[in-house]
This record gives sequence, C-alpha cells and structure tokens, in this order.
Amino acid sequence: MSSSVSFEFFPPKTEKMAETLWRSVERLTPFKPTFVSVTYGAGGTTRERTHATVRRIAEETTLEAAAHLTCVAATTAEINEIANEYWAMGVRHIVALRGDMPEPGQPYKPTAHGYAYASDLVRGLKQLHDFEISVAAYPETHPEAKDLAAEIDNLKRKFDAGANRAITQFFFETEDFLRYRDRMAAAKIEMPIIPGILPVTNFKSMVAFAGRCGATVPNWVAQRFDGLDDDLETRSGIAAAMAVEQCKQLEREGVNAFHFYTLNRAELTTAICRMLGLGQDKSS
Repeated sequence: MSSSVSFEFFPPKTEKMAETLWRSVERLTPFKPTFVSVTYGAGGTTRERTHATVRRIAEETTLEAAAHLTCVAATTAEINEIANEYWAMGVRHIVALRGDMPEPGQPYKPTAHGYAYASDLVRGLKQLHDFEISVAAYPETHPEAKDLAAEIDNLKRKFDAGANRAITQFFFETEDFLRYRDRMAAAKIEMPIIPGILPVTNFKSMVAFAGRCGATVPNWVAQRFDGLDDDLETRSGIAAAMAVEQCKQLEREGVNAFHFYTLNRAELTTAICRMLGLGQDKSS
C-alpha cells in the first residue's frame, strides 16, 4: 500500500472561489484522503463560511471532514456550542488550534472566559464528545516558543490533554522534521506526526506566510523560483518536483502519511499525488 494523504482547504469568500473549491474537492477525492480539513478564522463571517463548507463536505461527499477550531475571539460556551453543532451533523474530527489574533503582529491574548491555549481546547473538546483531534506542530519551533524544548513541551501538553495526532507547519528542509521527530521520541511522545506539505504556487506569498509562522525559506528554494514571477508554467513544474522530492525523502525515513496545504487548487496537489502514487494501491 502507498502512503496515506489528507488535504487542507480554506472556506471560499465568493461564489467563484466556491466553484474552484468544489472542483478541487471532486478532483482530489479519488486519492481517498483519510480526512480533509477546513481552516477557520476568528471573525464571524469567516467562522460561518467554515461551518458551511464543513457541512457541505459532510453532507454531499464521502470524505471525512475535519473542522478547525481556535481559542481566539470566542468564549468557552461559544466554542462548545460550535463543537456540539459539528457533532450533531456527524463531524467527528476537529483540528484544535490556539490561533492568532485577528490583527497581524498582535501578541496573543487569551479571550476572557475562553479556552486559553490549544491544550485547554483539546481537553474541553474531549470532555464534550469523543472527537478525534489533530493539533499543530512546528518543526522549526512556533514563533512565540522560547526554543525547541519549549515547543516539544507544549506539544506534549496537547497530547496529554487527549490529542490523537499532530500535523506540522510546512517546512523545506527534511532534517528539520526528522530532528523534531527525534525530540518527540526523546520526550516519550509516541503519537503520530504528519508532515505538512506546501506546494509553492506563489513564491512571494509563501515567503510572507513563512515569516508569520516561523518557517524558514532556504536560499536554494529562493534560487529555484528566482526570475519566474511571470512564468506560472515553470513555477508549477518546479513546485511539483520539489514536493515530490521532499515526500520521497520523508518516505525513505519511514513517513507514511502526508498533509497537503492545497490552497483550494487541485492541479499541483493532483500532479504530486499521482507522481508519488499516493492514496493508491501500488500493487494493483
């Protein structure tokens, strides 16, 4: 059997974006993902779009929908109500995150009468229902963590609270993931960790995003995309080749599951999965 895959989408803001998302869902379904997750923002309208997208996936497809939930801008009672709604519609998988403040650059501040951190959210969700819960991991450490040891301690708290697996922030150096996995093992954390893979569709946007989430963009990555701002075809070819190379390196190190940040576009992720034989029985 091949490695397993999961996919991440974000809730569409317009009707046109919704059409793109659903074409992507349909195109990626044949890869038999173990789940597909839908991201979540702190604002009210974004939150509602997430709910609508999760509901549609749950009701209109055969896929397992995993809904993101964060601690930001909601009380414990409000989050519990959302979680109960998800359980009632048949959603059994939550991606539990601390989240970031609505204004970029603002230091995180727990919401009054809310869950303070992801570990608190995990514990609260588990008390409500027997959700399957995924949490975030940061191979290069979370931007607010003092060091890798503090990052691992925080991950352990999330697992101790009841999390089932961790999904990493994207990274480009395989060694960063392997070093993180070794530190998990040293800390006696035996739960699954799934590498997050980001096919680079727009280099400049990726660099900006990497700056916010603590991911390093090595010089060799920048060199591969240098001068290609107006050459989408070549950029796409390089992005697919990079992701395939990264996944093959990880497979050689015993990794057998990958989480793709699709950005709601199926083309690159489809090409990568087909080249790797992911989600398909290689013996058939």
